[in-house]
Amino acid sequence: MGGGVDHLESERNKAEFDVDAMKIVWAGSSHVLQVSERIARLVASDPAFRKDNRPNLGRKELFKNTLRKATYAWKRIIELGLNEEEASLLRTFVDEPAFTDLHWAMFVPAIKGQGTEEQQQKWLPLAHKMQIIGCYAQTELGHGSNVQGLETTATFDPKTDEFVIHSPTLTSSKWWPGGLGKVSTHAIVYARLIIDGQDYGVNGFIVQLRSLDDHLPLPGITVGDIGMKFGNGAYNTMDNGVLRFDNVRIPRDQMLMRVSQVTREGKFVQSNVPRQLVYGTMVFVRQTIVAGASDALSRAVCIATRYSAVRRQFGSRNGGPETQVIDYKTQQARLFPLLASAYAFRYVGEWLNWLYTDVTQRLQAGDFSTLPEAHACTAGLKSVTTSVTADGIEECRKLCGGHGYLCSSGLPELFAAYVPTCTYEGDNIVLQLQVARHLVKTISQLGSRKKPVGTTAYLGRLEQLLQYRSDVQKAEDWLKPNVVLGAFEARAARKIVAVAQNLSKFSNPEEGFQELSADLVEAAVAHCQLIIVSKFIEKLQEDIPGKGVKQQLESLSSIYALSLLHKHLGDFLSTGSITPQQGDLANEQLRSLYSQIRPNAIALVDAFNHTDHYLGSVLGSYDGNVYPKLYEEARKDPLNDSVVPDGYQEYIRPLLKQQLRNARL
Repeated sequence: MGGGVDHLESERNKAEFDVDAMKIVWAGSSHVLQVSERIARLVASDPAFRKDNRPNLGRKELFKNTLRKATYAWKRIIELGLNEEEASLLRTFVDEPAFTDLHWAMFVPAIKGQGTEEQQQKWLPLAHKMQIIGCYAQTELGHGSNVQGLETTATFDPKTDEFVIHSPTLTSSKWWPGGLGKVSTHAIVYARLIIDGQDYGVNGFIVQLRSLDDHLPLPGITVGDIGMKFGNGAYNTMDNGVLRFDNVRIPRDQMLMRVSQVTREGKFVQSNVPRQLVYGTMVFVRQTIVAGASDALSRAVCIATRYSAVRRQFGSRNGGPETQVIDYKTQQARLFPLLASAYAFRYVGEWLNWLYTDVTQRLQAGDFSTLPEAHACTAGLKSVTTSVTADGIEECRKLCGGHGYLCSSGLPELFAAYVPTCTYEGDNIVLQLQVARHLVKTISQLGSRKKPVGTTAYLGRLEQLLQYRSDVQKAEDWLKPNVVLGAFEARAARKIVAVAQNLSKFSNPEEGFQELSADLVEAAVAHCQLIIVSKFIEKLQEDIPGKGVKQQLESLSSIYALSLLHKHLGDFLSTGSITPQQGDLANEQLRSLYSQIRPNAIALVDAFNHTDHYLGSVLGSYDGNVYPKLYEEARKDPLNDSVVPDGYQEYIRPLLKQQLRNARL
């Protein structure tokens, strides 16, 4: 097994499609592919961005190493004159959670979205040059999802024209914001606005936390790190923080005032900028999370697919080689739906990007008609894609057997760094309940002139969907997009109607909502799965160049839909959308699709175009040279620095020699 040999070459030669053309489809355009390839290579070839030693570093060392990388990355961005797109890609490929993530993804957009022109002119140049470093201090020890329940107060003092920021209780401490613990000089702090004893709800304020001279916290501010989090390395590179205010004064013009203002006289005034604009930012943030889900899942699937092709176990005939693990149907049935999901999430993410642009243009023109639906849709898709991805990364670890448990497989760290996504920017169950509320409301308005829009448009055909019966007669019928859509629409519509009918039996709607919340979540998930299935099908209506590329995507689209149908078969049967026989035919078709995808599996994960550095996995390396690399990684462990372990004289020797009285216990 010498260097330079491609152990997966025979697998790559089986591909029935143009891999380079698929890379463009995955990236979204040749431009994005070229830029991301260039930046990924730049990061991978720079030893300063090494990351294989992260799991072995202590917390302090790990954190300092992250500070070095983040600062070095910024230096390279300036030296190379990278634009915003390139700089963002560079931070992605460095692949290390850091304070810069929150600065660019939360602090800067909050000022852009909620600050007035004057505030933007004052703060953004400083933030863009990183002369100040910002974080987003919303979550508190006592409140996360329930933003309206936040306890931090911002009381207006008309005598001095200032706000007094205060943490009245232990639970009002800001808790979790990334970058807060040790780095940020400023924060967008969300607090209850109090004027003359009256509570005007939660608003954002720009607050300086640390001196720009010596980095010490300013008077009245207590700040620190909240401690170690799940996993080795992983998210422990981030200084998630705790923050308490003791009557900290800030000038009145540091309240973010694009949507509402407080005048010098202490009057609370709504501006002519609609509050709904804030939702536009939320749609954007959630769209990036969906795109991130596709990226994280594609990395896990790439590792598991390559390793499944290299690993052989059982099935040797007449002394020949054992069977590749990827050839076992049980492996395919677990792995290929995740491969299909990575592609499905990619295209629903692409569509969300379009939706964000559409919503923004409408908002600027004063059209808010599509906003509730866009808001519900992005909430639901954030929830479904992140839950599936977190579970999918863990499933990929199990698909790699024992070696998947090693840090060098890349999967434990990928999982530990990814899994908080299920909670931040909206807890996934809370988000699905928001979607369910929207769906129930949509159903209740069907009698009026208010037609359902966007992803809920199918509910406008409710009567038809309640009568729907699938006409599938043979397994191949399940390859027809209209057959798949019909079954998924009928299932979602009937689940929504059933829960809405049950809700109507309660005299107190809120009580009903509490009682039926598990059913409401199921209905919301069915609706979101329909969106992903339909957007994948829509993608296939486009002109997709490249030999065999469209056929592979069609197979993946069918695998995505039919594996969901198989998993939720009870739903489809109990709603009467399909018969048990049709369910069996779907499963038969699914098995056949797995066989069709099998020769293309390695090429399909190659199309993700991940560098070995970005994957950070011995099991998923491009050349498939797994076993020597596992040895190499094992040798690097600090425990192997000495042959006889530190502690032999004090503990092992006295134990072996029956001289425990000599042990230093």
